[in-house]
Amino acid sequence: MPLGRGLSALIPTKSGQVPKKTIEKITQETLKDTGERIFNIPINQIEPNPEQPRRNFSHQEMEELINSIREHGIIQPLIVSKLDNNKYQLIAGERRYRAAKILELETVPAIVRKVNEIEKLELSLLENIQRKDLNPIEKARAYQRLIDQFNLTQDEVAKKLGKARATISNTLRLLTLPEKIQEAIEEEKISEGHAKALLSIDSPEKQKILLKRILGLGLTVRETEKIVAGYRIKKVIAIEPQLIEKAKELSRILGTKVTIKKKKRGGNIVIEFYNNEDLDFLIRKLLGQ
Repeated sequence: MPLGRGLSALIPTKSGQVPKKTIEKITQETLKDTGERIFNIPINQIEPNPEQPRRNFSHQEMEELINSIREHGIIQPLIVSKLDNNKYQLIAGERRYRAAKILELETVPAIVRKVNEIEKLELSLLENIQRKDLNPIEKARAYQRLIDQFNLTQDEVAKKLGKARATISNTLRLLTLPEKIQEAIEEEKISEGHAKALLSIDSPEKQKILLKRILGLGLTVRETEKIVAGYRIKKVIAIEPQLIEKAKELSRILGTKVTIKKKKRGGNIVIEFYNNEDLDFLIRKLLGQ
């Protein structure tokens, strides 16, 4: 297994970067599963891995990472193994390690792991991913853990799981969505199809606005795709017969037109009035006066 390929937690896509909270969740899942701790290790005690296969790092990517670490610190810890001479060898996090050296950081957050434990954890995680009850976000986090914790490429993850690389790539892109949308996927309020349609929108704010429309109007995946493509969708929510009867009963009691507007969750009751006297009468009626 190749070691020290570096972090790819910030997946470049047209949707942006993985939110900080998502990266933290992936780290917390790892710590919970393994019972490991994060240590602040002096950077001068960490040695790069001589078997690091990647030699060239994009200048732009490094600049972005350096600026991010300067502002937020290192969000996801490096993975290192203990050497005999009070030194550590880098297993994962080459880019973060290089950025920290450039920024002259004295210590970096790291998880100390025995090399033979890596293969065991990888096998355990692979078995967990094969479960049928994982939702799309759980799968995406698991794929990302394979990449970050075991220095696998998307191609290698695909081969290990017997899936197409495009499947892995598309699932990972879900992690670039805002937290609120990821939560909606986890809670099965929207489907993976809805999420993929939202990924076509560049702005996180516009993604969240469309999420509200999807939830409020109960939009299908096809309707969501049409909105993303620029079509206007007029969604009519059918009113249940019993609600129509309730609206008629309220109209009779209040002596005015009452409309019940159903939403996917809850709804509105609209009571009409035509002048100030009507309004005063309705208020007294509702207050039982």
